Amino acid sequence: MPASMRRGERHRYFIFSRRGWTDRAGRFYANVHITRFDGGADLTENAASYVCGVADAPLLGDTIGHSLDQAARRWADREALVSPSHGVRWTWKELNEQVDALAAGFLALGLERGARIGVWSLNRPEWTLTQFAAAKAGLILVTINPAYRLSELEFATAKVGCAAVVTATAFKTSNYMEMLNMLMPELAKARPGDLHAARLPQLRAVIQVGGPIFPGTLPFEEVARMGGARHRDTLATLAKALQFDDPVNIQFTSGTTGSPKGVTLTHHNILNNGYFVGRAMRLTEQDRICIPVPL
Repeated sequence: MPASMRRGERHRYFIFSRRGWTDRAGRFYANVHITRFDGGADLTENAASYVCGVADAPLLGDTIGHSLDQAARRWADREALVSPSHGVRWTWKELNEQVDALAAGFLALGLERGARIGVWSLNRPEWTLTQFAAAKAGLILVTINPAYRLSELEFATAKVGCAAVVTATAFKTSNYMEMLNMLMPELAKARPGDLHAARLPQLRAVIQVGGPIFPGTLPFEEVARMGGARHRDTLATLAKALQFDDPVNIQFTSGTTGSPKGVTLTHHNILNNGYFVGRAMRLTEQDRICIPVPL
């Protein structure tokens, strides 16, 4: 609130937000215009917008990584992820161990806190690993619609400045690797992890899920083996430094009436959305959820 609006003043105000925006750190700001009805000068101020209402259940104040660690300790031997078509049945402990290995691998690639990493694939275990590993490494996951064509892919990855992309090889009529090579002909001759492409200058690594492996890409399994003790130590430090209101995900609107618009979500957004949906459905750790729609 502007300093001129001190307690005890007998003015009446009409307040409305003229516009809002999100900075590079993911914080939302509103440009607030305040009109005085007594004829005094109007006021305009830019301020961080953070509103918390009253609820019968408190909001979770954890990061995604911390919540996964808690689940792995609490239900270590209970199944966490099942994908019959990929032959996967991971317990919470196994899932968490694979997530930590991949997160350390992301750090070994040179990805730093706040970097954007895209995922372009239909549902598969590697998608889930990428989401959790990115959160633990302090990265921002950019979810790329698996139905995107070349122009939409270029727009989304360039808009947010992805430093790495985790991609499937192909699915039905969508040949993801073929489109990436059309967009970045430099990929075929690049050293894996050291890409320099004219149309996507910030992209350094293409991580491929499934085969055959294309030149210039890093196999997904190899990335999980790249992290060492130093990177594990960095993960431990990040676990203490990351905040629940740090940005962790960028999603794009469908773009029906124009180019897709990016929306930034925090750990706080995602955890509490899932938590309260689960409460409303009265889900417990005994329940299983089938996810047929694209993640």
